[in-house]
Parts: sequence; C-alpha cells; structure tokens
Amino acid sequence: MQLNGQRIDDPSAPLALGEDGYPRNPLALVDLGAPEVLDRPPHALRDGGRIIVGVARGPLPERALPLLPVLDCTLLEGPPPGGADPRTYVPVSDAGASAERLGRSVRGAPLAALTLAGLLRATEQLAVSEGLGAESAAYSTLLAGPEFAAWRAERPRRPGSSSGDPVLVHRDGGLLRVELNRPERRNAFSAALRDELVEALEIARLDSTVTAVELSGRGPSFCSGGDLDEFGTTPDPATAHVLRLRQSAGAAVDRCRGRAHARLHGACVGAGIEVSAFAGRITAHPDAFFQLPELSMGLIPGAGGTVSITRRIGRWRTAFMALTGERLDAGTARGWGLVDHIAVPR
Repeated sequence: MQLNGQRIDDPSAPLALGEDGYPRNPLALVDLGAPEVLDRPPHALRDGGRIIVGVARGPLPERALPLLPVLDCTLLEGPPPGGADPRTYVPVSDAGASAERLGRSVRGAPLAALTLAGLLRATEQLAVSEGLGAESAAYSTLLAGPEFAAWRAERPRRPGSSSGDPVLVHRDGGLLRVELNRPERRNAFSAALRDELVEALEIARLDSTVTAVELSGRGPSFCSGGDLDEFGTTPDPATAHVLRLRQSAGAAVDRCRGRAHARLHGACVGAGIEVSAFAGRITAHPDAFFQLPELSMGLIPGAGGTVSITRRIGRWRTAFMALTGERLDAGTARGWGLVDHIAVPR
C-alpha cells in the first residue's frame, strides 16, 4: 500500500542492512485502520527494530488505542480519539504529506534517526542524570559517524568571534537574572556561553537566598541553537562525552528547576529549547518558535532535549519534532505543554 508515495508495510519486518552495514529500511509506516495491524498484539509492532510511525487518515478505531503508546509516534488526520493520551499522537492536516516529509528526513540520516528512536524508548522512565548520560553517549557515537562527517565536510567553519561576556548575571534581592548575551549570533550556544551559564546557575545552587532564577536572551532571539562552527571540535568523542556531562547546562537548570523561569522569544532552536525546557516555568513571547534540527546534521538533540522535552510533551511528540525538524509556533507549543504561558505583548 502507498501513502503519498510512502510505502505502508509490515512493521515486524526486520531492519535490513546493506553490505556496508547501512540501514536500508529504517522506517515503517503503519495504517492504523488496517485489520491486519489491529489484530496484532501491541508488542509485535516493535519486533523488527525499525522506527514505527502510525498513520490515521480518519477517525481512529477504538481498537487502535492500545497501539499508540507502543509506536514511536502517530500522525492523526482525523478527530482526536477519546481516551487516548494526547501526547502519543500528532494532529496533522494531511497525514500523507506529513508522512512524506518524515520519511524524507529519516532516509537522509537513518543512523541518527534509529539512534534517536531507540534512545527515546530507553530513557522514557530514567532519572534526569541517567537520561543525560544515555543521550550524551549516543550523541558522541554519532559525532564519529558518517552522517555527521558528511554534514561537517559541506560546511567550512568560520573564524570565531567574541564581543564581551556571553552571559550577563544580575542580582535583585532574591531574584537572579541570567541573560544570554551573544545577540550578534542570536545567542548561539557556544562552549563559552555554556560554561558561563553553568557558572551563573551555580550561584543558585550554592546560595539559598536565591529564591527565583530568570533565564532570558538579549537580542532578536532567545537562542538559535548550538554554535555550528564549534560542532565536532572536541578532540575525540569520548572526551566530548565526559565534557558534555561535566558542563551540562540542562542539568544546571534542572538543579534549580523549582525556582527557574525561562522567558523565551524569537528562535528557540536546539539547545535553546532543550536547556530551557528543564525550567519549572516557561513563558514564551507570541513570536517564539521551537525546532529540533539536529537530524539534518546526522545528530540527535544533545543538550538534554531527549530528557527535558520528553518530560513536557512525551517521547512521541518529541520524536516527531526531532525526526521532522519542523517548527512549532508558540500557540502549538502552549497546547502541547512545551511552554506554560504565552506572554501578552506590551
């Protein structure tokens, strides 16, 4: 069966590898209206080791509800089903077009896509520290892989630039204000910015008189994601793994989670939403948008997003964001629970 050129096939068919070990069929699309799918026990859909995405182009049969938690995500064109966890599906206007975009993205980086899906399943119930460790190990593995190498080879690095302190810290009584300060680079998340952010948040950990932490960004965007010119510059993947855990900005935000309020605007891409999603409260300006583009680089979210974002919107919608790289506007992010409030423009 075909859906907009995408094959609807047997999800239990095993992952096929070429002679070079490269995945040949990483994605299986599942028709959630097909009797042969509905008649199977849910666990059987995962036997093949592939990414399994459900597709529903009309009302979802009640018999399909037990399948949703087992799948990696579901594209739902019909009305929302009663009794289902809304995090397990993504409402779409055209399931065929959405499946086509998702399939194109997965085929472009199958190693990263399979790694992402497996990681999200494995870390769903882990503690934050354990989830960050698993994410970092997977990320470092992909840094040494062919998909990232191909992306890096096509993008020469630009000379580094610095224009003052990348993070500004202000104290106002019990309030600690922490502001990202690389507006000329849309607050790209460089190593220097990361290190200063971790240092600033250490104040909140050590000083019990800090009752609130406000995280914001100067300039047109909160944070446009990792500094692309620094991707892959650590001496080796093992060192990168240790450094990523030792200097985790996400973990630093999580340690003061109950006091942390992130105020987001403009681009909140990659690390920009991964780190801030650890905050206990997030307020977004109406112009904010959210995106996880790492798969297009042969990578997965590596700043804590597979931990922080899943705890806000579930692993299924996190998988959709990361597998497609599509933008979420502020309204959708609020509806999904990725942010808590939309700021009223003054």
